[in-house]
Amino acid sequence: MAALAGLRALRRLCGVALFLAQLYVLSGRGSLMTTKHSQPQSTFAKSLTSTSTNTPYFKAAESTEIPSYVTKCPSNGLCSRLPPDCMTCNTNYSCIYGKPATFDCKAKPHVHCLDQNNQEQENFTINMTCQFCWQLATTDYVCTNSTNCMTVSCPRQRYNATCTVRDHIHCLGNRVFPKMLYCNWTGGYKWSTALALSITLGGFGADRFYLGQWREGLGKLFSFGGLGIWTLIDVLLIGVGYVGPADGSLYI
Repeated sequence: MAALAGLRALRRLCGVALFLAQLYVLSGRGSLMTTKHSQPQSTFAKSLTSTSTNTPYFKAAESTEIPSYVTKCPSNGLCSRLPPDCMTCNTNYSCIYGKPATFDCKAKPHVHCLDQNNQEQENFTINMTCQFCWQLATTDYVCTNSTNCMTVSCPRQRYNATCTVRDHIHCLGNRVFPKMLYCNWTGGYKWSTALALSITLGGFGADRFYLGQWREGLGKLFSFGGLGIWTLIDVLLIGVGYVGPADGSLYI
């Protein structure tokens, strides 16, 4: 009986060992299957990552913004009459001042112009007078005005102005340049009105009040025009333009 019980215990022990062995094998196969199936997944993920990081097949369309100078350039006009902002020229600073000179020019990108035969042209020549932009006549450029200087003063005051050459004028050097100009602006005061007030109502200081000189106007008002002497003097000073508006502007 004891031998039979020992045999049964040994059989059970072998069954448990066999079960554990099968379980181990199954667990090993499961890990192999997992690694085998994980490899394509990782490869697919890598391919997705590499594809997403690569440069796209279709590049973005290049910018087609039109430069700002194109708005100043007439389309299909004569190349020789283009504004200077629409062309680039090979200027020669060794030309003789005041003499006619010819320069080779080229139209800027996005600028279309024609020659004398109505054929599209890119390279052309222009004729101009050899002189710098600051040497042009005053009618060939526009300057800024100053309202902070006295136009009626002795000596006459000047101010620093910034001048810009007109579009149809060609010249050498910078087209925007500084220049000292005489104060020349008006605040809307009329010389005829000031003179008429000085003659008729000058004894009451009306002329001085009109010109914005209220202190002098009060002095004339309470002194009855300096007993007439001040009135006569102001008529002469306003008549010759020596007395002007208080803001320093010129008469109209």
